[in-house]
Amino acid sequence: MIPALRRDFNTRFRPEAFRAMLHSLDAIARTHVAFPIAETPCFFPQSLLDEMARIGADLTLQLVNDPAYLARSLDAIPEPWRAAAQTPHPHFLTADFGLVRDSSGSLAPQLVEMQAFPSVFGFQFAVSEAWRSAFSLDPSLRYLLGGIDEPQYWKLLSRTIVAGHNPETVVLIDVDPPNQKTLPDFHITADRLGIRIVDIAHLEPIDPGPNSPSQLRRLAYRDGRRLIPIRRIYNRAIVDELLRKQVPLQFDYREPFDLEWASHPNWYFHVSKFSIPFLHHPAVPPAVFLDDWFHNPAARDRLHAGLDRLILKPLFSFAGQGIQFAPTHDQLAAIPPSRRPNFLLQNQVTFVPVIDTPFGPTQAEIRILYVWPDHGQLTPLIALVRLGRGQMMGVDHNRGQSWVGASAAFFPA
Repeated sequence: MIPALRRDFNTRFRPEAFRAMLHSLDAIARTHVAFPIAETPCFFPQSLLDEMARIGADLTLQLVNDPAYLARSLDAIPEPWRAAAQTPHPHFLTADFGLVRDSSGSLAPQLVEMQAFPSVFGFQFAVSEAWRSAFSLDPSLRYLLGGIDEPQYWKLLSRTIVAGHNPETVVLIDVDPPNQKTLPDFHITADRLGIRIVDIAHLEPIDPGPNSPSQLRRLAYRDGRRLIPIRRIYNRAIVDELLRKQVPLQFDYREPFDLEWASHPNWYFHVSKFSIPFLHHPAVPPAVFLDDWFHNPAARDRLHAGLDRLILKPLFSFAGQGIQFAPTHDQLAAIPPSRRPNFLLQNQVTFVPVIDTPFGPTQAEIRILYVWPDHGQLTPLIALVRLGRGQMMGVDHNRGQSWVGASAAFFPA
């Protein structure tokens, strides 16, 4: 993207420096980083990253400020997972973009998807610092967005996650955290903020005490023999995984509890692949629900493409699971009508390979990571990059290749 910086890094790259960097990441994360890390960071113009951050924020605010849309998306949440006491806005957002050529031949961002759910804030900070150190990058290069520095970064994360509570009463929850690929991020975040990492299956409901100002039950976790009431949950648990693994919970999402969510579980559904058909913006590829595609000719016309140029996506899956390129009519018809509202058909987008590597031009998918603290505003903090040379950009889809995987976005000051 910035030829002089690209050539300089490629020339100075040394495998031994990269191996040392990976070892340092394992030490910082207190566990082995199992997902692929690309051999290179990326260098983007700040104006391009700012444009992506602005588009993602604008689209999110369209949805959050639209009561009719929120009512419709609430109805789409499976009833057992429609959590009580929804917050006015999500606390986290990710917006993924690829780069395409516009009609003038210039590079332009194109939305892949958005999700009101946290990403790897802790790990992305650590890996960016690791690249800077391992390869002696120009100290004027930056990777934090919005003009913030390191103390401001962690202050905003603490304000969003801990929100002034005793960190002992704030928990990061997921399904079986020790066996999640994102465990390195969990450790880095917990170490920096002082919070606890707890398996969602271990959360226990407890009755309010005699002097409690609220009659609502609370959730608690065990620390040895102590049962510690929770004030705030940093939610990393995905409903799709709870269903797939049939995780037994000790509480019901629909019950209101005397605690705070960051983010509230409903926002994972509100701002997601479900929202894409409701967005009308040059950076958003047209998309329709599968049941509309079967029964609404106007929906088919909106796509302006045959099946060989479409992509089928399950609405609430994650990490690229269930995505199918160029589905056939028979494959679509085989999906029962009752399940078709839970699938999306979207125009495929051809991303331009813009990163010059020793293994050829490589595509970059750029994810902007935002926080939205209580009584604050939606704020972009950092960008995560995934490099790949196949149809799918996730780290699971480019195994066995070099100079692909998780990366970071640096930009000149």
